[in-house]
Amino acid sequence: MNRWDADNESVAETPDLAALAALLADRTRAAICMALLDGGAWTAGELAEYAAVAPSTTTEHLNLLVSGGLLAEERQGRRRYVRLAGPDTAETLENLAGLAPYRQVPIRSLAEANQRRALHHARTCYDHIAGALGVAIVEAMTERGLLARDYGLVLTGAGAQWLTALGIPDAGPSAAHRAHVRTCLDWTVRRQHLSGAVGAALYRHALDRGWIVKAHATRILNLTETGRAAFRAQLALPDAALFPSLTFSPPRGWPPRG
Repeated sequence: MNRWDADNESVAETPDLAALAALLADRTRAAICMALLDGGAWTAGELAEYAAVAPSTTTEHLNLLVSGGLLAEERQGRRRYVRLAGPDTAETLENLAGLAPYRQVPIRSLAEANQRRALHHARTCYDHIAGALGVAIVEAMTERGLLARDYGLVLTGAGAQWLTALGIPDAGPSAAHRAHVRTCLDWTVRRQHLSGAVGAALYRHALDRGWIVKAHATRILNLTETGRAAFRAQLALPDAALFPSLTFSPPRGWPPRG
């Protein structure tokens, strides 16, 4: 009978889900990751101000997030910038947020309430459109036969023609092997919005054509009148999807019970 030779012990790799969960278990680190879903690069000082913690504390958190693979860093002279490690990281964070329970946060002013409504309506999720607008786009594209559900969403032939007519080249898999069509579970609407290469291409087109304008220092996307007209014409989006709601309560029946 063969016996295990302890002197020749080998090792195998297995995903350490607990280590990833530990990184996000701290609310400051989680808040930093959610802020970076704007797709930009932030300095430690900017993130310290955003998270309302000391710069030294922020640096400790950033070091953990970089070493854990959630963030990437780059240096320009003496400045250190951090960003999400990539689109897969962004989609993972948004999906986790979509599964997370809600918690109560105080709203202290009308301006803060308006900002939260705007965030729920339309925002960036790294490099694609999220919020009620992003969900409405997926549902309208599916209803019009531009997307089809076949073990997940796929772009149809009609969808490829629609992109071409808009002036968007059909964004096939990239050199980095990015998925053609993917979805994220939207954390505010609890339904799917469009990500992947097609979602990113549609976001860039809307930004370049002035359909949407990114608010300064936030993930909020503001729809312009040109954008509302374009989304009405192209996807027949109703006004309910084109304007922020007066409320931002969780979807009815969430979280599910049982």
